[in-house]
Amino acid sequence: MAKRGYHHGNLKQALIDAALELIAAKGPQGFTMAEAAKQADVSAAAPYRHFTGRDDLIIEMARQGFDLFADLLEFAYRDGQPSPLAAFEAVGRAYLAFARKHPGHYVAMFESGVAPNATRDLAAASARANKVLVRAAADLSQRLPPDRRPPTEMFAAHVSAMSHGIVELYARGTPGSRGPFTPEDLLETGIGIYLRGLGFLDPDC
Repeated sequence: MAKRGYHHGNLKQALIDAALELIAAKGPQGFTMAEAAKQADVSAAAPYRHFTGRDDLIIEMARQGFDLFADLLEFAYRDGQPSPLAAFEAVGRAYLAFARKHPGHYVAMFESGVAPNATRDLAAASARANKVLVRAAADLSQRLPPDRRPPTEMFAAHVSAMSHGIVELYARGTPGSRGPFTPEDLLETGIGIYLRGLGFLDPDC
């Protein structure tokens, strides 16, 4: 694990960056404030200038993570236009890309036990990310008659759950070590089966 020394004048972010490395390597319960301070090359008391404790530090990591996540989802949604289906699939792939690129943030957001509404700022960041998923689901739902459309929040939640499950089971560790298929292939085929079941795609598509 590369050590991030505190040399750039931003103690708070140095501690966050150090904790992100630790939480990615050891899990949400695998680090202490003292370890984060050591990783950042500051005294054991220094973190308490900005955080009341370990949970407060994790909440800030999660908040930053949801802001990054929302930015990535919004970019993927726009990049997948003009087709609602292409935009929807792009958002799903962005979920996997985020987990791969920002493992520390992902753990803080989804595996630390921190509630998305733990603070006002965290709730706002989480809601912004979820809004993109719901919007992508709503746009795609327009292809169905009103009486056959699933609730968009449930639709978005199903795809989030599928994406999260693939991250947990198949996107950790060495690629390909748990099966012959990539996480992206698993997600694409899973979404395809789901959409066919709802009638969004023809059975032979």
